[in-house]
Amino acid sequence: MIFEGSCTALITPFDKNGDVNYYSLKNLINFQIANGTKAICILGTTGESATINDEERTKIIKFCVCFIGSRVPLIVGTGSNSTQKAICYTKQAEELGADAVLIVSPYYNKCSQEGLISHYKNIAGNTKLPIILYNVPSRTGVNILPKTVKKLSKIKNIVAIKEASGNMAQISELLNILPQNFALYSGDDMLTLPLYAMGAKGVISVTANCYPEQIFKLCEFCKNQDYFNAKLISDRLFKINQALFLDVNPICIKYFMNLINFNVGKPRLPLTEPSSEIIKKLKELSNE
Repeated sequence: MIFEGSCTALITPFDKNGDVNYYSLKNLINFQIANGTKAICILGTTGESATINDEERTKIIKFCVCFIGSRVPLIVGTGSNSTQKAICYTKQAEELGADAVLIVSPYYNKCSQEGLISHYKNIAGNTKLPIILYNVPSRTGVNILPKTVKKLSKIKNIVAIKEASGNMAQISELLNILPQNFALYSGDDMLTLPLYAMGAKGVISVTANCYPEQIFKLCEFCKNQDYFNAKLISDRLFKINQALFLDVNPICIKYFMNLINFNVGKPRLPLTEPSSEIIKKLKELSNE
């Protein structure tokens, strides 16, 4: 297993000119590790991978590999709606020293389930890195069905799935049919507790950017089947989990991180800052 517990889907901080802010990135990584985060995932949806160019991608991966070292596993988002591009990104992550990759299903193309199998099979055949599938149909337009995940789980280096479908019946089916050594991670902060109770092994969390210690403790309580104390934390995080998704991720988390004195800049266009109504809500929560 790549990790068990809390993994942060890390934001990519930018400076006032819109360039990657490596000083802030260093502070974010140290903040995560000091507060119990078990793994760090960069260049995913929350990391604004869609607007990171190839030169920046290379530099970010090199920086994180060097700065994190062996402290926690580094997972790199290498997904694309082009199989060949995803293979190139995955090979790059392996060559630069990543510990694993997170690969979102192809978006926009809306391929078939057989297309998904061929896509992931071809990527897996071109790397030795462990692969985490990422199912988020609300953003990709494609749902990776349980029967497809089961077929993919037979490929040696496809070892886990980040599930963000929000479909509890589907997730229950997945946990029922997948082999014991195949990990399911929550891709939705609101569902971490119930998914743990069903058999999940952790969460790849947006909320952990701002509250890593609380997410770490939530996962530890769940791991030890102390669901009473886990629910206390989950209840305390309810409002922030809800607020961080009032607009398209990572709009709200970046605004909130700036409110609590992390200099992470604005999201890149076409994403903009939150509406005045959402800003008011985020400011209220930052003062609680």
